[in-house]
Amino acid sequence: MKRVGYVLYGGVCYAVFVATFLYAIGFVGGVVVPRSIDSGGPVTSITTALLVDGLLLALFGLQHSVMARKGFKEVWTRVVPRPIERSTYVLAASACLALVFLLWQPIPAVVWSVERPAARMALVALSGLGWVLALLSSFLINHFELFGLRQVFLAARREEPQHPRFRTPLLYRVVRHPLYLGFILAFWAAPTMTVGHLVFAIGMLGYILVAIQLEERDLVREYGKRYLAYRQQVRGLLPIPRRLPDGSDAQLQAE
Repeated sequence: MKRVGYVLYGGVCYAVFVATFLYAIGFVGGVVVPRSIDSGGPVTSITTALLVDGLLLALFGLQHSVMARKGFKEVWTRVVPRPIERSTYVLAASACLALVFLLWQPIPAVVWSVERPAARMALVALSGLGWVLALLSSFLINHFELFGLRQVFLAARREEPQHPRFRTPLLYRVVRHPLYLGFILAFWAAPTMTVGHLVFAIGMLGYILVAIQLEERDLVREYGKRYLAYRQQVRGLLPIPRRLPDGSDAQLQAE
């Protein structure tokens, strides 16, 4: 019964994530959802809005960064069973993002607005591409492990998870963090950029830059020279090839 409970819990957490992810697309794009980044919230002063929005973004960033660290996990799994640790992280992350949606204070003053229909459509398409890129990147590195489902199913089958091996599939040969690149495109490719949207985009960009530093520190500790070589060969967010001496990419190509 415990193992069945793990699977049910993991499934619920994953369903909450999917709902939150879909709402995030509408929230940023201002479509379908009742409250978006630019509408639906109460009218407040700019100072109050900046304070509330900043605190919401800080909460989101702290939860993501702290709960993802190995040291925290070692302590946390003394309380939460290891098979549902990742699912609990996903649930907490979804809850923090839901708070952003619920309490976000719009600041509708316009920073820029692209008026040409073709250019507006191009930016909307670029933002949509960003969402697709983020989702695709998660599947390339094992989507169901990233969001906790694999762990609960392995526990249900009484199997121990294997240590993940270092891989650089497809997009990861072009940039080290295509998932984060996708989110940056989704948040910044806005045909109409309001002050509220800009605050959200800047806050998320700041979180991403910090998260990359923390994640890469952990990856270097885990994979050592293999990750250091990869970092030398492939840029973090810009899909621009690095000029390296002949044969220096042999290790990357072998993965």
